[in-house]
Amino acid sequence: MEKHQKKVLWNFATVFITTIIAVFGMFELKNRINRSEAMLAMENMGRIVLKYREDRGLVPPETYISSIKEQLPGSARLGELHYRSRWITPESTPDEVLAYTQKKYNSLFYKTGYIILRLDGTVEWMDMAVFEPLLESQQSPIEKDLALSGVMK
Repeated sequence: MEKHQKKVLWNFATVFITTIIAVFGMFELKNRINRSEAMLAMENMGRIVLKYREDRGLVPPETYISSIKEQLPGSARLGELHYRSRWITPESTPDEVLAYTQKKYNSLFYKTGYIILRLDGTVEWMDMAVFEPLLESQQSPIEKDLALSGVMK
């Protein structure tokens, strides 16, 4: 192979590898932005829920959350929101899961998990392996039956 051919081949390989790395980086950046926007939307919802609860002594009904959800910045990133207000009682502890949404990622850095809003207003990211047993421990038998039957999502 001639010197010129080697240089052309080397330049092609360099551009190709750089492009692959850039595309991969953009996907990872997109995942990071989507996750942070969803966390922000859930935090905003948490502030609204706490304000409502402070004013009225109860968590807001699901219809109220549905009506304000679209107005929250980043709400499009939340996806399907599961709101558990009907299962919250006066005996519920502050660490009870009030709302959650599953976020699915195909990424090296971001794994599929859940963004959860607790009754005390804290928002956190939780891996599937940790969240699913936690939710199951907090669900009543009726809630579990409704979730399994597909009546409640």
